[in-house]
Amino acid sequence: MSLPGILLQTLLLLLLAPLVSGCIKNWKAKLQNRRGPRVWQPYFDILKFLRKDMIISEHASRVFSFAPHVVFLTSLLAGLMVPMVTTQAPLSLFGGMLAVIGLLALGRFFLALGGLDPGSAFGGMGSSREMSLSAIAEPALVLAIFTVAITAGSTDLSRVVAATHGPTLKLLNPAHLMAFAALFIVLLAETGRIPVDNPATHLELTMIHEAMLLEYSGRHLAFMEWGASIKQLVLMTLLVNVFFPIGIATDSSLAALAVSLSAYVLKLLLLSAIIVLVETTNAKLRLFRVPDLLSAAFVLATLALLSTFLFQ
Repeated sequence: MSLPGILLQTLLLLLLAPLVSGCIKNWKAKLQNRRGPRVWQPYFDILKFLRKDMIISEHASRVFSFAPHVVFLTSLLAGLMVPMVTTQAPLSLFGGMLAVIGLLALGRFFLALGGLDPGSAFGGMGSSREMSLSAIAEPALVLAIFTVAITAGSTDLSRVVAATHGPTLKLLNPAHLMAFAALFIVLLAETGRIPVDNPATHLELTMIHEAMLLEYSGRHLAFMEWGASIKQLVLMTLLVNVFFPIGIATDSSLAALAVSLSAYVLKLLLLSAIIVLVETTNAKLRLFRVPDLLSAAFVLATLALLSTFLFQ
């Protein structure tokens, strides 16, 4: 893809990610009969954090200050490897599915290091829980993605989306529906949403992701929050464009891009509504029950992969 295409998708990632997070928070509050934050509130929060001074613990090393930039950049690079508006991802030549999964894992690793580095009890607890759950979530993510890759005959996400695009419903078979369900559960776990985690809580016994951010402030917190919203958008894009690539553009004409962007935003809003319904109708699981949910995602992804080999 040309340089303008890379810049346009970068802007789309940076600007659309906070909006999706704002829509989820606002709709969730409406369903709970609360006023809730405005849809644009994540933009204001990021700007506010960027203007504030940073308070860094005297026990923190350079890893603490380095981690937010790694989390932000890995999420952004992973987003540039995923097709969003067109079937061709800007950085598809530099890696496919494995590169995306590796970048997300690298960001998680530095997020956990940032939580551990100041030596606080909350940060260490959150990092320990995050890495324990990721040991189950990552294999489920890999197997779910590989199910689609085998059907498409490539691990390049651009080729996968191009193979699923069109009038055929080849990928809407039970195997890929199970892979979609597994990836949806992984999405809830990776973004710290109910029933795995509660992003609105600061209770010691329940928080996972938020515990790792308690020591951050100012610009560092802005990059952490922005990176988390971009990561959420990347995972949602994998769900809507890999499994349901309806309306995605196959060329770079203005008309095709406009239709594709409209379809992409509509699919994201629909998936956001599903996430809101799941969060509103379910309670947070006890910490020791969360591995059972992630194990169910792993079993679904395994069955999807095995059925792809058996019935292709």
